[in-house]
Amino acid sequence: MWKVARRSYTKFNPDFLKPASDGVRSNLKLSTSASQDEINHFTELAPSWWDVWGPQRILHKMNLVRMDFIQKTLRDQLKAAPDTYVPGFDYKAILPPQISSAIEEQLNQDIRTQLYQQQLSVLDIGCGGGILAESLARLPFVAKVDGIDLTPECIEIARSHAEKDPALAPKLDYRVQPLEEVTGTYDLVTCLEMLEHVAQPSEILRHAWSKLNKDGILMVSTINRDPVSWFTTIFMAEQVLRLVPRGTHHVSKYINSGEIKQWFKEECVGQYQVLDCKGSMYLPMKGWVNHDCSDIGNYIMAIKKIE
Repeated sequence: MWKVARRSYTKFNPDFLKPASDGVRSNLKLSTSASQDEINHFTELAPSWWDVWGPQRILHKMNLVRMDFIQKTLRDQLKAAPDTYVPGFDYKAILPPQISSAIEEQLNQDIRTQLYQQQLSVLDIGCGGGILAESLARLPFVAKVDGIDLTPECIEIARSHAEKDPALAPKLDYRVQPLEEVTGTYDLVTCLEMLEHVAQPSEILRHAWSKLNKDGILMVSTINRDPVSWFTTIFMAEQVLRLVPRGTHHVSKYINSGEIKQWFKEECVGQYQVLDCKGSMYLPMKGWVNHDCSDIGNYIMAIKKIE
């Protein structure tokens, strides 16, 4: 098995993210479609999507570290009000505790108020059963989250789970819809753990980028195509530990972080800025953690649309 899998590894594949030709597109139902095998696979997973000890437990754990990355990125981009005064000295060390606590509370309140004033619209591509979409909808500076997926059973699970919390109903909208049929633009577009499941990942990037407002942010996470990824996600996670159902991943569909950056350099329409890119790894006794080596294993990237 090692020898078979090893043949799929390349140091860099410049054609992997090239746009689909008209001939290829004509053979696909939709340019951002997934294969029927992929849809069937996630149809089988749908009933257990919200079982935190079931087949999706790794995804539930991953969602925690993904949300940490997303929140930090958004908070770095959403600036505090310009009239908010931040003392240029260590007021906690020289002022009485009651006064320093009042200053701290006022600063936090001013910053929170400014964040809440910037109500963001979000598109979650390949939302599945809604794990990420629900987490995003709970953020106080997010006004609405549209979740789209090609698997009707997953959308039904997402809707039924969201109905259990009335506070989420006004902010969430789930649809069985291909990306190219989405109208309107958004402040945040997320494409997490799904590029490795589609036929033409370059088409996903192209359409996702077109759905962003100016100064909007695209979040992409997927898996590098390397021996470490094969060992951790397929051999260990699927075959040995059975943390993930067999057939979830295919190493030939993995995409190197450098290939994503190369796509933006060569194919992106307009100006962009890669805000951050972090690698991720699963530690059995701790869960998912982010690290600075983004060219091995899993990774997550934030790209800002400048114009």
